[in-house]
Amino acid sequence: MHRKLWWLFACLWCAVAGVASAQAQEVSGQSRQLWQLLEYVAVDYGGAVENGVIASEGEYAEMLDFTATAQKQIAALPEHPQRAALAQQIAQLQQAVHDKAAADQVAELAHGAAASLVQAYPFPMAPAFVPNLTQGAQLYAQQCASCHGANGDGNGPAAAGLEPPPIAFTDSERADARSLAALYQVISQGVEGTSMTDYSHLPEEDRWALAFFISTLSYDAALKQQGQQQWQADAALRNHFSEMGALTTATPASIEKALPQADGRAALAYLRAHPEVINAGKPTGTALSRLRMKESLAALHSGDTAAAMRLGLSAYLDGFEPLEPAVAARDKSLMLAVEAAMLQYRAAISRQDVAGAQAAAQQLEAALQQVDALLQDGANDTKATFLGAFTILLREGLEALLIVIGTVALLRRANRRDALGYVHAGWISALVAGGLTWVAATYMVEISGASRELTEGLGSIFAAVILLSVGLWMHSKSSAGRWQEYLDSKLQHALGKGSLWGLFTLSFVAVYREVFETVLFYTALAADGHYNALAGGGLAAAVVLVVLAWVLLKTSARMPIGKFFSATSILIGVLAVVLIGKGAAALQEAGWLTATPVAGPRLEWLGTYPTAETLAAQVVMLVIVVAGFGFNMLSARRPTPAKA
Repeated sequence: MHRKLWWLFACLWCAVAGVASAQAQEVSGQSRQLWQLLEYVAVDYGGAVENGVIASEGEYAEMLDFTATAQKQIAALPEHPQRAALAQQIAQLQQAVHDKAAADQVAELAHGAAASLVQAYPFPMAPAFVPNLTQGAQLYAQQCASCHGANGDGNGPAAAGLEPPPIAFTDSERADARSLAALYQVISQGVEGTSMTDYSHLPEEDRWALAFFISTLSYDAALKQQGQQQWQADAALRNHFSEMGALTTATPASIEKALPQADGRAALAYLRAHPEVINAGKPTGTALSRLRMKESLAALHSGDTAAAMRLGLSAYLDGFEPLEPAVAARDKSLMLAVEAAMLQYRAAISRQDVAGAQAAAQQLEAALQQVDALLQDGANDTKATFLGAFTILLREGLEALLIVIGTVALLRRANRRDALGYVHAGWISALVAGGLTWVAATYMVEISGASRELTEGLGSIFAAVILLSVGLWMHSKSSAGRWQEYLDSKLQHALGKGSLWGLFTLSFVAVYREVFETVLFYTALAADGHYNALAGGGLAAAVVLVVLAWVLLKTSARMPIGKFFSATSILIGVLAVVLIGKGAAALQEAGWLTATPVAGPRLEWLGTYPTAETLAAQVVMLVIVVAGFGFNMLSARRPTPAKA
């Protein structure tokens, strides 16, 4: 019964997550397609109508069709408070096209609707990395120059006879109308009815590199230099482009509308050629924590509690958390002091206690000053890097090891070696997934603090629920000789295919949760540059874990099976209590669960944290474990009915 319950839980978990992900992807795809239609209208309308007169019947018909389609697509999107206003914007755009309005008016209406669309139904609009324009130039020469020309003038050797002819990227008017994001979409999806095929087979990094390089072909060196001078002199311009998404969606007109004093074309000429300056000088680490805390306090004073809480969470998740491994390796108590101050601050916000929030902020500032001094003093300390790598892997690996080894030992004692493959496949898959996570975290995307905490928190709770059911089942078979009866008559049939895949899920979740956290911690430690110390610490910890695994397997093999079941079930029950506490704490740090500080110790190895919510979760889990064990013991005292 228990195995069925936890397997059902796993299926429901995957199903809910899969449905939610599929729905989100569908909405994102619909929004992206609608946005692309609006951008097409903004860019191509000028070729359809000139001075209120149709210049191209075919292109004008296309504009009418695009705006009519846009009306249908906005109506098909899920309900949203801004959908009605969006529909009105698109209706105004449709009317302007029908009236053969001026190109700049139509472009403004189309860009405005597109911007509103992204706010209401967001989808990724910018790369998570700085595009490499040198790589973009090489890709352009290989993939694009034959049609669009070596310099982008549209007169490549393969352009002859193509209808419509290839776009001239040197056309400044068209370049000014199209954003980088729109150019990226064209590269990714192609243009139907033309020779422009899609390049979706190229990695995202290559497509963004192409888009950035192509966007520079209409700008000369003098304009880029002018833009550089403007960037260095204009603080408002630098503030406007505080993140990459602002650059990928910008046009000269949108810049000049927001910043009348700016030369939008010159600014884009420089920024599209040098996107790396967007992130240059951005605060990170403790500097980012201080900035977010300042903004959070300002929001709290103004009465905006929601913004204050969001910014307070960012101070921890985006500012301090990436530093945790390095700080913990050198001074664990200081790391705990920072986390405690952050917790106290968020608790004060939830109570709308301005004075309490200010006091917690002052306490946090004192701790952050100590963090700065600690990291500066230990920046060249290879011993600290080695110790950090060793303790992190040993700490994270031990929890996963106990679960996996316990499962392996159980199957061996039950003579179900055929099921071992599912367990081994689970933890091996988790290690592979961890490797992919490292690649993604290093080269592809920036994993946010909230994502880290959610993965750890939900993974911990999921594993705790599974362990609870397994622990209660094992304990029920450890009393009054029931283990022998179960093994002899039922176990061979009980571990069916469904349960075997459940073993895979348990093994994968238990290991991946720890691997995920280890990868992120190691990525942070690698910033010190002590790669040999990092590798040495990790290798030493791996050796210790292998030795512990061997000892645990040998010990379990010699233990009488009744005692093995009993001892293992108790251990699993304890792990369930520990993991539910860690899961609740991680959800608190991600902002999914409120945090009410209470007096008490912080014992991470027991999953015990000084908040009412985490302690309540552990108490509830402990009560369930004790009640389940008690029920099993009472059931064991009842006489077994005689078999006919």
